[in-house]
Amino acid sequence: MGSIPATEFKAKCLELMDRVAEGRETFVITKRGKPVAKLVPVERQPKDSIFGWLRGKGSITGDILGPAVPPDAWAPQKASRGRKTGKSDRSRR
Repeated sequence: MGSIPATEFKAKCLELMDRVAEGRETFVITKRGKPVAKLVPVERQPKDSIFGWLRGKGSITGDILGPAVPPDAWAPQKASRGRKTGKSDRSRR
């Protein structure tokens, strides 16, 4: 752990941050010889895998095997399948 005056830290801030990030170094920043701050590396959290990242975060409610719409709602759609649009085949030519 190194100690560095605030004026030197101000001049070399980006370089020191790179050293901390890459080399896991720690610096104590002083002002008039007294410690005022500490520059330490961040604890890195492991990244979640792209596979299974939602595991355990949801729940199933209701019936997942039955139809989403009751069978009565399908009746109008079944009746309209056989109906013609009123256009003849000649109009397509």
